Amino acid sequence: MLHHLEIWVDDLATSTASLGWLLTRLGYRIQSQWDNGISYQHGSHYIVLESGPDVLHELHDRRLPGLNHLAFSLPSAQLVETVASDALNHGFTMMFADKHPHAGGPDHYAAYLEDQAGFEVELVAAPAPGEN
Repeated sequence: MLHHLEIWVDDLATSTASLGWLLTRLGYRIQSQWDNGISYQHGSHYIVLESGPDVLHELHDRRLPGLNHLAFSLPSAQLVETVASDALNHGFTMMFADKHPHAGGPDHYAAYLEDQAGFEVELVAAPAPGEN
């Protein structure tokens, strides 16, 4: 079971405005804050955004070895659309817009978003009851 995820970011304020906004929109709550970071908790796990003195100040490139993206399950396609639309006002752009909402295949309903720092987030609609 995942205990926590720590994401080092170039600019904490920028990432808090995008990734932090998204986490709170998805139901995470701010657990703690300090000079170089903030943690968001949901249930028994938490996600940290940190920009401490050891962070190399470069944009994240999801194509390099390491974290490619975070994917979150949402209960409906309608909520995927609502959150994705709101995210465009919080520093995100829509990836694969020409294939939205089926960029992951015809049976996969999702929005792929990228923030200004290069972090990708996938919002996945949970299948309706009886679907796989």
